[in-house]
Amino acid sequence: FIMIFIAGASGFVGGHLIDALLKNGYKLRCLARSEKAEKALREKGIDVFSGDITVPETIEGALDGVDFVIHLVGIIEEKGSATFQNVHVDGTKNLIAEAKRAGVKHFFYQSALGADKSSWSGYLRTKAEAEEIVASSGIPFTIFRPSLIIGKWDGFTKKLRDLIKISPVIPIPGDGKSKLQPIYINDWVSCMLRALASPDSFKGIFEIGGPQQLTYNEIVKDLADVMKSKKTITHIPMGLMKLGALIAEKTIPFLPVSSDQLRLLETDNICDMHSVEKNFGFKPIKYKDALKEFINK
Repeated sequence: FIMIFIAGASGFVGGHLIDALLKNGYKLRCLARSEKAEKALREKGIDVFSGDITVPETIEGALDGVDFVIHLVGIIEEKGSATFQNVHVDGTKNLIAEAKRAGVKHFFYQSALGADKSSWSGYLRTKAEAEEIVASSGIPFTIFRPSLIIGKWDGFTKKLRDLIKISPVIPIPGDGKSKLQPIYINDWVSCMLRALASPDSFKGIFEIGGPQQLTYNEIVKDLADVMKSKKTITHIPMGLMKLGALIAEKTIPFLPVSSDQLRLLETDNICDMHSVEKNFGFKPIKYKDALKEFINK
């Protein structure tokens, strides 16, 4: 039996992953930061360890007897003490130190496509720093760099859906021509299950994207189609959006995008279109087909 430890089990990706792992008979221990998360995980019959990767003393002993660590903790915007540095870099450092102490055999880290230490984006820069901590730990490792992951409960699609529902027109920041390569959560999970079944065959860094490189315009249009929305798509100049985001960041804390995320929308976030097929031996499904599986359910 291999014992798997998951940090970040209560997020969107973690939720889908634990369901798949339980179905496949894996033995799990999950880290929970809140009582709510702890309760939800216990109800699934999972062994829960209460702690927070950003507070090293709270995770002492968490990895005793663990073979494989899956580290999914990440944030896409900074709030209060949850900074990119604190969560991505220090948190990963703390988890790696504990993994070394406990003699963990393999360490998995969920990074992001475009992770780069010289990036202007705090998100992508700290993801790259975390990768470096994992890669230089001496523990055999696997790093996934996914493009946008979509599926039931994903935050990106939810924000877009809400926008399409409530806004009189569908606003698109800038020209909407930058490209993304959305991957369906079930396909991401399939990649993960293959890596777990044979960790030695999946050492190193893997870029993960769906079978299409779609512009932001196409992503919004496909979603509106699947939602059967007939609203007009309107382009809003990026400068105006950024100004709005800056003002909103100071005044309306729940704006769907931060100015940092708007800048990310100006750059392509793509990899080899056949990356999943080449590395994991199956063809992921197309964006619109994935949407149909979960949007109106």
